[in-house]
Amino acid sequence: MTRRIREVRARLLVAAVAEDGMSTAEYAIGTIAAAAFGAVLYSVVTGDSIVTALTDIIAKALDTAV
Repeated sequence: MTRRIREVRARLLVAAVAEDGMSTAEYAIGTIAAAAFGAVLYSVVTGDSIVTALTDIIAKALDTAV
């Protein structure tokens, strides 16, 4: 009986520390975070102040005095 309890305990211990499937969950969370960051970045870049600032920078860069 003691041997059987040790076997069950060993199996439970292995099951408790096993990380099968963790990489899939981590990839899913990383993908969601990247998509959220992309959405925030897109909304910032397409805002009026950023578009105006980038347009001014490009206009100044292309305006060359000969």
